[in-house]
Amino acid sequence: MTTDLRIDALADRLTASGKFASVDAGDDSIRCRVRDVESEAFYVLTRSDAGLIVRFETPDRWLSESVEADLYHSSDSLEELLEESLDELEWPIDEIPVTTFRHFRSDDLLYTFENDIPAGGDVTDAAGTWLLAYEATFRELGDVAGETEDA
Repeated sequence: MTTDLRIDALADRLTASGKFASVDAGDDSIRCRVRDVESEAFYVLTRSDAGLIVRFETPDRWLSESVEADLYHSSDSLEELLEESLDELEWPIDEIPVTTFRHFRSDDLLYTFENDIPAGGDVTDAAGTWLLAYEATFRELGDVAGETEDA
């Protein structure tokens, strides 16, 4: 297992994916701006005492509520949707299962959905896979899916 997070390599992978409006790398974190959303919204990779965390965060209460509403009216849980996205990205979900979501309003007043990234394999590859899975999962929910035109 490779335990060193290679931020530059990860930022290059995420930029090359074309899934984000922008990718900003810090010393040991990455912020990817959500595409096709007017509000500020980001996918973030950061460290915690336990390892790496991936999150979707926005100061926009309505954007967060649109995600919550889709989940409420759906028969799927957020964990199931993330698991499907991870499976499509060839994450070994049978060996390294999806961790539990946390949903809260942060001290910075950001509406936040987050997961711990489970340990296993190359940490940079795992971080990239989870960020891309978050993008694929949230892209389908609420107003993150982009503006819809009323008929």
